[in-house]
Amino acid sequence: MNILLTGGTGLIGSYFIKKYSSQHTFTVTSRAPDKARRQLGGAVTVVKSVDEINNISAFDAVINLQGAGIADKRWSAQRKQTLQNSRWQVTEKLAEMIMAADKKPLFVSGSAIGYYGPRDAEPVNEEGTPKQRDFAVELCQQWEQKALAVSEQTRVVVLRTGVVLSAQGGALAKMILPYKMGLGGPLGNGTQMMSWIHIDDMVRAIEYILHHDTIQGPVNMTAPGPVTNKAFSRTLASVLKRPHIFKVPVVVLKTAMGEMSSMLLEGQAVVPDKLRNHGFEFNYPTIRAALKDVT
Repeated sequence: MNILLTGGTGLIGSYFIKKYSSQHTFTVTSRAPDKARRQLGGAVTVVKSVDEINNISAFDAVINLQGAGIADKRWSAQRKQTLQNSRWQVTEKLAEMIMAADKKPLFVSGSAIGYYGPRDAEPVNEEGTPKQRDFAVELCQQWEQKALAVSEQTRVVVLRTGVVLSAQGGALAKMILPYKMGLGGPLGNGTQMMSWIHIDDMVRAIEYILHHDTIQGPVNMTAPGPVTNKAFSRTLASVLKRPHIFKVPVVVLKTAMGEMSSMLLEGQAVVPDKLRNHGFEFNYPTIRAALKDVT
């Protein structure tokens, strides 16, 4: 396939290109084209933005993963605006380009399990709706709506992504540091649910979606075994052969991270019903198998 990929230098995008470079032709957007070429290799075409794409009909699929890092900085009013604009604007632009195209490519666009808002341990599939509203809910809902605006013109899939576990960085790199120092333990009371996915299953699922035309709309990109934060932290400590002693108090997280601490202290038990119902099989269905591979 000929694929336009935004966010191609990020954790998921770069892994996808590396794994499937022989199966697809990639055009990637990056504000630092030279750096992107060095990272991704000479076979990838790099442009500064989607504004440089003159004919989106030339692509079989558009994969939109662009967006500022949700956990990179505290959520000030300015940072929230950046998080919104970096997702909403490019998604809206791509939808407009697809709408105007003679031959409309498949549109696969990012989202996150934050769509469901804070929930209890009851499993939630793609039919679930938020029980509470917060910044992440609003961010994801608007993000999805802008992509789904062209769902009557072409197949649209939105990727409700959980915590991606990778040896190359991302959330896991930040989680591991306290354990390596012997200070690992659950966050708060540890009962909050954590929905995760191994990076290899993540990109395999995207590839699966590209080739299965009956998959459309929201898709939960999570492993079938969500766990409590306490179970995750205990398993991580076990895999690393490090202590699991220190509970991180809620007040410490809220003081250090502000509103962003809700991402760690609240959660959802998200299950990938749509992927499983369409025959996708996970290579890393359990948290122990996933953590053993990436640590």
